[in-house]
Amino acid sequence: MTLEKYRFDGTGTFDIKAFATAPPDEFKNKKDKIKKDIKKDIKKDIKHNTKTLSKVQEHLAAQKQYSVLIIFQGMDAAGKDSMIEHVMSGINPQGTRVVSFKVPTELELSHDFLWRIHNAFPAGGELTVFNRSHYEEVLVDRVHPELLLKENLPGIDSVSDVHDDLWTERFNDIKALESYARRNGILLLKFFLHISKAEQKDRFLKRIEIPEKNWKFSLADIRERRYWDDYQKAYQEAIQHTATKKNPWYIIPSDDKWYSRLAVSQIINREVTALPLKYPVISEAQKQGLVQAVTDLRD
Repeated sequence: MTLEKYRFDGTGTFDIKAFATAPPDEFKNKKDKIKKDIKKDIKKDIKHNTKTLSKVQEHLAAQKQYSVLIIFQGMDAAGKDSMIEHVMSGINPQGTRVVSFKVPTELELSHDFLWRIHNAFPAGGELTVFNRSHYEEVLVDRVHPELLLKENLPGIDSVSDVHDDLWTERFNDIKALESYARRNGILLLKFFLHISKAEQKDRFLKRIEIPEKNWKFSLADIRERRYWDDYQKAYQEAIQHTATKKNPWYIIPSDDKWYSRLAVSQIINREVTALPLKYPVISEAQKQGLVQAVTDLRD
C-alpha cells in the first residue's frame, strides 16, 4: 500500500476533491472477487500492526520522553468510533486514553478555545486518541459562527463581527500548539477520514433500517448533512492552513471501512516505530540493588 499519496504537509494547494474517498481500483476489484479472504487478510495485518504498537507502548511507558497523540476527524458516519475500536484493539489500557470532545461546557467556554485540548494532551510515555479535536473550533464554529457568541470573544458581539482574520488566527494558534507539542516529544498523527456524501447517506440509512444500529442514529446528523458543502470547504481550509512538514495531515479514503482501517494502522505503525525509543539504562548502583533484591527474595 502506497501511503505517501494520502499525506499532505502544507506544500502547494490542498484540494479536497483531488483526494479519493474510495479505495484504489485494485483493492475494490480484488475485494469483489474474494471478499472474505480480503477481510481476513486485513484483520491479520491490523492485528500485526497493533502488536507492534503495543511493543512501542511499552518503550514509551519505560522511557517517558515521548508520547503519541492520534487525532481523528471526519464527517458524521465517517467511521471514527469503529476505527478506534479496531486499530487500538489489544493495546494496553494502562497508559492509553481516548478523549471524545463534546459540546464545550460552561467552564470550557470561559477559557480560550485550546484550553481543554492542551489539558488532554498525553503525558510522557502515554498514547492518547482524540475522537474529534480542536479542529471542531475551525469546522463546526465556521459553519455555525453563531456558536462563537457563547465564547465571550473580544470584539465578537454578533455574527457580523466574525471575519476571516479570526480563522487565520485560529489556524496559526493551532499550528503553534502542535509545533510546541512536537518539540516536547509528542508525535501527532492527524487523520481526516474522507467519505463521499453518497456513502454517508448509505450509512445513515443503515442506522435507520437495521434495529441494532438504531442507537447510532441522530436527527442532528441529518440536519448537519444539509451543510455538507460548507463542511467540505471548512475542512479544505483547515487542512490547507494547519498541515506542516512535521505535523502533516493524512487524508484517508474511507468509503470502505476496512481499507481505511488498514491504511491508518499502517501509517501509525510506520510513524511510531520511527521514534528513537529505548529502555532506560540503569546505573551500577541500581544493578547492585537488583542483585540485593534477588538475595533478599531467596532468604
